[in-house]
Amino acid sequence: MTRIVSVQTSNERGGAEFANVNLLAALRDRGNEVLLLTNLPAAAEGSGVPVATIDIGPKLSRRSWARVVVETPRTLWRLSRALHAAAPVEASLLHFKKEQLLFALLPKRLTGRVVWAEWGPVPPRLRHGPPRLLYALAGRRASAVMAVSEGTRDTVVAAGVAAEKVEVVPNLVDVERIAFDAGARERVRAEWGAGPDSFVIGCISRFQRRKRNDVVIDAVAALDGDVRLAMAGDGDEEEALRARAAADPRIAFLPTQPDVEAFLSACDLLVFAPSPTEGAPRVIILAQLVGIPVIATGAEGARGLIPDGAGTICEPENDAPALTAALAAYRDDPARRAREGEAARAVTLASHDPEVVLTSVERLLRG
Repeated sequence: MTRIVSVQTSNERGGAEFANVNLLAALRDRGNEVLLLTNLPAAAEGSGVPVATIDIGPKLSRRSWARVVVETPRTLWRLSRALHAAAPVEASLLHFKKEQLLFALLPKRLTGRVVWAEWGPVPPRLRHGPPRLLYALAGRRASAVMAVSEGTRDTVVAAGVAAEKVEVVPNLVDVERIAFDAGARERVRAEWGAGPDSFVIGCISRFQRRKRNDVVIDAVAALDGDVRLAMAGDGDEEEALRARAAADPRIAFLPTQPDVEAFLSACDLLVFAPSPTEGAPRVIILAQLVGIPVIATGAEGARGLIPDGAGTICEPENDAPALTAALAAYRDDPARRAREGEAARAVTLASHDPEVVLTSVERLLRG
């Protein structure tokens, strides 16, 4: 049993926040003692993970760095009090850059073994100059770094953290629960007006400018035949994307689906447009477990998740004609879709086996 304190302060309830809560809940179920220090206690609602609320100021950014520096003495005092109250702390699990930098200034008697969880590539601004130096110096204090993907690992090492400290540990996913649902496929496709022979493309995404969903729309618009594109999500770019797709009745926008498994079962493949800072997109993993191939419009966030023979990463990156050609190849080859979907599921079942993932996490936390 290990006494683990996870420090994760943020201004949003996103993928990394929920992934961390799921991880802590699983570690608790294996007999470890866990505590989440956060400014967003609602993120742990219903998980059974114990929470202590802490406010350590704004997230580190270009706009906030001066304030973060000025408030560092007070922030360190708050962290020290919280860790003292949680003592004995055998391992500290840190998720964001501000906490990683601050913990490098705290004594080991308070922090125990320091482990970083990197949920995505190191931001480009931290890979050069003084920010890179600070990140690399903080990395000396870390005993281990869990990188969510090979691409993320490469950026951590490139930013100056010793390669022997960095290990790829994928997201924790309940792989046995997620599978193809034939009943849902028939029902959902009927709701979408898609026939049994229609080629249905799914896209689940945040509609943000850095995610090139415009490329997905343009590529499908250039694809002929009985084709449907179901786009699920929301975001600042939704209105612009809807306007871009308005001339093509085969493209439908849907609210984010509570039953992602049913949505994916209704699709013949998933298209994903990763952002430049993508880590290991959960929707790619879910699509593979359902047994459909994934086409990514670029390598960032997809490399290491889509192996050869189990999907496609388009080149050139974010190129609509290249994506149209890839979609046409899958449209015309149902046997390939079945073959690659089966291969994707097998690979993901092996790489995301919960026992393997949790054993790796515990080993890194315990040293």
